[in-house]
Amino acid sequence: MKLTRFVFLPLAAMLILAAVMRRAEAVPAFARQTGQACAACHVSFPELTPYGRMFKLGGYTIGQRQTLPIAAMAQVGDTHVKNNKDGQGNAIVPKTDQLALSAASLFLAGKATDNLGAFVQWTYNNLNVNDAGKTVGHSGIDNTDIRLVGRVVNEDKTDVRWLYGATLHNNPTVQDVWNSTPAFGYPFTAPPNGIGPIAGTLIDGALAQQVAGMGGYVFWNRTVYAELSDYRTADGVFSWLRAGQDTHTPGGVLRLKGNNPYWRFAYNREWGANSLMLGTYGLIADVYPDDTLPGTPTDRYTDVAADAQYQYIGDPNTITAQATYIREKQDYSASYPATLAGNPIGVGPTPTNPRDTLRTAKFKLSYYYDHRYGATLALFDTSGTTDAGLYGPGSVGGSNNGRPDSRGYIVELSYQPIQYLRLMLQYTGFDKFNGARRNYDGFGRTASDNNMLFLNAWFAF
Repeated sequence: MKLTRFVFLPLAAMLILAAVMRRAEAVPAFARQTGQACAACHVSFPELTPYGRMFKLGGYTIGQRQTLPIAAMAQVGDTHVKNNKDGQGNAIVPKTDQLALSAASLFLAGKATDNLGAFVQWTYNNLNVNDAGKTVGHSGIDNTDIRLVGRVVNEDKTDVRWLYGATLHNNPTVQDVWNSTPAFGYPFTAPPNGIGPIAGTLIDGALAQQVAGMGGYVFWNRTVYAELSDYRTADGVFSWLRAGQDTHTPGGVLRLKGNNPYWRFAYNREWGANSLMLGTYGLIADVYPDDTLPGTPTDRYTDVAADAQYQYIGDPNTITAQATYIREKQDYSASYPATLAGNPIGVGPTPTNPRDTLRTAKFKLSYYYDHRYGATLALFDTSGTTDAGLYGPGSVGGSNNGRPDSRGYIVELSYQPIQYLRLMLQYTGFDKFNGARRNYDGFGRTASDNNMLFLNAWFAF
């Protein structure tokens, strides 16, 4: 009875709201600027089409500059966790099995000049949990990308031969235009109050809204893409790029030392309704164990990844697929000796090994009919070196055997009745969680206890 109420009551409310919104005339900033429907740039937000990729690489400058380049987005959802109780019968994550506003965003997005444009997002998180374990709304800067671009057209002026630019952003891979990289990779929308695995690579969101990334890129003949960027902690004049982050509490954010290089190379081919990309990307980052102790030695994370994307965008059928594999080498030159000596650095990591490895693989396949009805299957797998000091037994969030291994699948259905509203039903299943299928935390909890059913409505204005 609970599951029936979970699915059908919120869905009925969302469908009623969809019917009311059909008369709405407000449009997102980019659609207003280009005069195009959202489907021109997106298969399904934020998944880009070839036109959408050129729009982003072109600095968001295609079309007419708007007096008020502003848009808004809101998400309302309901999350059901199979077993949301710990060993004492307390809820692990708050506000499940109830319809709630999960997030709302305001965008400053569009063209400033023919060579300068921006995508700036500010987000209010209604399900933010503070240090006391209470749900308290919180707002802050979100994904941001500002670009200065130039172009060299073909002799017949029918296409761009060289597209080049510079970017300032605050999340590694947020500047990327293929949806196989982490920042805008699948799942595009995930349960905000679900239970997630303990381990993840640094490049997969760990530095989001904490860094200032500056880089340059070239795209030749829509075929070869190359980018080199540098990341630093967003301090001083760049501190606005991490506005709203907890920068004063030990462990609140990550702090980088000096310059940290990022690279991206991709081969892209487009023919007819098809497009294919094969690429690689990576990051080398020196991280202080404790963000409030920047004078200490640092640990080094080296992330090297390979990725691919295929799209067939037809009418009425559209197929998209993405895959990525990330291998991270963790060198604890600062944290391991301090832990071994019994004097860890602040609240930094306490590894039992001087070096570890973490590997993440993701695959996603989607089918859309008539740009309205969608179905997605995704697989994910994270594995790595056993390290009890990092992944820790003895708690609900920890691993009883010290392994970071988690794997599972996501099945998703979506319906887009109008271009500014998307309804989604998503199920996430875990075959392994934090190192094991059963009793992964030492308190009898199984991987499947964290399975989630998520109903979500996404609105854009």
